[in-house]
Amino acid sequence: MQVILLEKVVNLGQLGDVVRVKDGFARNFLIPQGMARRATETAIAEFQARRAELEKAQAEKLAEAQALGGKMAGLVLEISQKAGVDGRLFGSVTNFDIAEALKAKGLSVPKASVRLPNGPLKTVGDHGVQVAPHTDVVVDITVRVIGEAA
Repeated sequence: MQVILLEKVVNLGQLGDVVRVKDGFARNFLIPQGMARRATETAIAEFQARRAELEKAQAEKLAEAQALGGKMAGLVLEISQKAGVDGRLFGSVTNFDIAEALKAKGLSVPKASVRLPNGPLKTVGDHGVQVAPHTDVVVDITVRVIGEAA
């Protein structure tokens, strides 16, 4: 299926690109999320009329994400979990836990934006984590997992 992108999509294209994607990806993800429309003649003409408006909205989203990234840069986030004597956690620290801890600090980030390179954190100590509030803005933060006695 050919779609026209209404915003930048990672590994797919920029605003206004007409790309060919699998039908299920378009129907189940891109179109319901408002990231794309079917690339018909009328949709392309309508997009050209709204292009300036969409570019302005995308620039505002990017500016907000850069401001949020500036607040998060170099942040050390402390999360306490129950741990055993050897420093392994009973359970793990996931992207949901990190997103909730960021929300408690006043930084609203969806859990899908928290990238854990090695999966959930299962040991006590400092761990490097990436947070991507926008596709073009990626911030490195440190998550310090503190062990509580069980």
